[in-house]
Amino acid sequence: MLYQNYSFEQSQNQIFSVLKELQIAKLLYKANIRKGCGLSALEMFQRLVMLVFHGKNLFRSLESKHNDHAASKSSYYRFLSNPSFNWKKFLLLLAIRVTTALRKLTCKSRVTVLVLDDSVLRRNRSKAVELLAKVYDHVFHEFVRGFNLLALGWSDGFSFIPVSFVLLSSAKLRNRYQEVDKDIDHRTNGWKARMESMMQKPEAALRMVESALAAGIHADYILMDSWFTTEPFVKSLSDLGQDVIDMVKDMKQRYYYNGHLYTLPQLAKIAMDRSNNRLYRSLMVRTRKHHLSVRIVFVKNRNKKSELLYILSTDNALSEDEIIRIYGMRWNIETFFKASKSLLKLGREFQTRSYDSAVAHTAIVFARYTFLEWLRRQENDPKTYGGLFFALCEDVQDMELSDALRSLMSLFMETINGYGTEDTETIKSKVSNWIASQSRYIKGLFPNLCWES
Repeated sequence: MLYQNYSFEQSQNQIFSVLKELQIAKLLYKANIRKGCGLSALEMFQRLVMLVFHGKNLFRSLESKHNDHAASKSSYYRFLSNPSFNWKKFLLLLAIRVTTALRKLTCKSRVTVLVLDDSVLRRNRSKAVELLAKVYDHVFHEFVRGFNLLALGWSDGFSFIPVSFVLLSSAKLRNRYQEVDKDIDHRTNGWKARMESMMQKPEAALRMVESALAAGIHADYILMDSWFTTEPFVKSLSDLGQDVIDMVKDMKQRYYYNGHLYTLPQLAKIAMDRSNNRLYRSLMVRTRKHHLSVRIVFVKNRNKKSELLYILSTDNALSEDEIIRIYGMRWNIETFFKASKSLLKLGREFQTRSYDSAVAHTAIVFARYTFLEWLRRQENDPKTYGGLFFALCEDVQDMELSDALRSLMSLFMETINGYGTEDTETIKSKVSNWIASQSRYIKGLFPNLCWES
C-alpha cells in the first residue's frame, strides 16, 4: 500500500509499476481511450490517478514543481468528457485481468462472490449538471440532488475488486433537473451510458450482472441487500445460472412450507420452536409465484423474538453456518464505498456539468481502489512472491463465521439505534444481559458492545 511517509517519487513509482504490470495501456486502447491533447492516453490517465495520492487537485497539480510537459487544465477536462471513450469497458477489462490473477492464488474450493449494492452521490449545490436528479437517500431517509451509484464488485473474502457501475439518474421525467445534452452523437458510448442511466434500478442491475458473466467474471454466488431481494429479480438471476444469497425484508410476502402459505414471522416461529437454544435456524420453502426452492436462515435475538434477520439462499446444499459466513462477505462493498468517498474523493474531485466526466471520474476512482487492492494482495499473500512460496503457502484467510456474526450484530445495532430512545432501552439492556449469560465464545465475539450510533 502507499504509506504516508512515502516521497512523491516513491508513491509514483509504486503506482506506475502496477500500471505496467497490469498492462493498462492495452486496456485503455481496447476501451477506445486514445491519445489526445499532446499526451498519450496512458500519461493522461496516470496523472489523473495520481492526484489523490499527492493530496492536490488538478489545478494545484498543474502548478506544482512536479508538472513537467503536462497538458493544460482544459485538455484534461476534454479527456474526461469525451463521449467516445468507453470507461465502463475499461473497468470491466481491468477487473477481468485482476480477478483472473487472484483466482490463481487460491484453491478451487474457495468461494468467490459478486456483490451488488448502491450508494448515493450527492450534488446538492449543483443545478446544471447533465441528468442531475432527485434521488432518495436510504441512510438519511431524505431526497437529495445527485446520482444513485449502482455498483457491482467481485470478492474472494480477502480482496474486493469493483467490476462495473451505473450512474443512475431517474427513470421518471419529473425527478430529473436536467436532461440529456442534445448535441451528443447517438452512436457514441456516452449516449448509451445516458440511456442506461434512465433505466429502472433492477433492469440496470441485471444488465450489469449479465455483462460481467458474459465477459468471463467467475463467481459462485451473488450477494445483495434487502432492496434487491424481490422474487422476479431473484428468478432472473437464477435463470442466468447463478445462486443468490441475500437479506430479506418482511413485507408480508408469503412462502410455501408443507403445502401451506406462511409469512416470514410465521416461518420463523416454526423454525425457532424446534430449538430454543440456537441463535439461528433455517427452513426449506418455496416462493409463491415462481415456486423457487430456497433456504431461509432466521437469525434471532433470544430476548426479543420479534427482532430477526432473514437471509435467503437459492443453494439448498449450503449449511446455515456457510450461508451466514458467505453473506458476511457482502460487507466488503460497504467498506469499498466508504473508502472511495472518504479517501479517494469519489464524487468530489471534479465539479463538471458533463455526464461523461462523471462516468470517467467514477471509473478512475474505482481503478485507484483496484490498484490499491492489487498492492495489498502482493504485500499480504506470500503466494505472490514466487513459485516456492506459491507451492508452500496456504490461502489468505477468508471471512470466518465469527466475523459474519459480528457484522450481523452491527446491522442489528444500527437498526435499533434508529428507533426512539424509550423504545430501545429495554431491548439494549436485555441484549447486553443475554450476551453476558452466554458461553465464553459468544462473549468473546462482543467484548466491547457499544450502542452509540
